[in-house]
Amino acid sequence: MLETLISSKTRIKLLLKFFLNSNTTAYLRNLESEFGESTNAIRVELNRLEQAGLLNTSPEGNKKIFQANTKHPLYNEINSIVLKYVGINHIIENIVKRLGALEQVYLTGEFARGLDSQIIDLVFIGDVDKIYLIKLAEKAEKIIHRKIRYIIYTPEELNGEEPTFDAPALLLWSRE
Repeated sequence: MLETLISSKTRIKLLLKFFLNSNTTAYLRNLESEFGESTNAIRVELNRLEQAGLLNTSPEGNKKIFQANTKHPLYNEINSIVLKYVGINHIIENIVKRLGALEQVYLTGEFARGLDSQIIDLVFIGDVDKIYLIKLAEKAEKIIHRKIRYIIYTPEELNGEEPTFDAPALLLWSRE
């Protein structure tokens, strides 16, 4: 979703880095190793964000330390967008490993249409630990302030067929 608005993957990584947690600080070489990208690509995007006033800088020895400018008029909106963007991915990343023999996870509903919603609709395919999923969904709902609805299909229910949906669906995760 964010990739359609912002074409630079480096800029997206920087927005996530600095706008998820306003206390986060970093410098160029640190970001190079974290992102696995060239310093030039990162430097260009850092300079753009700094010139726009979205990032503050401070010297620390011979390093230029970057941090989100929480006083920028767009800070809260960017923070909100990033939280929405990460909310779904955060849920999937943290729970996929612990849910059992999960094969695929789909996003359906309003978010799959590219619309904001207070409800996140997910479809899980696999043999899922339902009790654990309920606990995780409840925790995630408190963090992201959205309701999570889900449907679970076992591989047997699908008989080896790809799932079909009445509305748009995005594949969020696949074991393959």
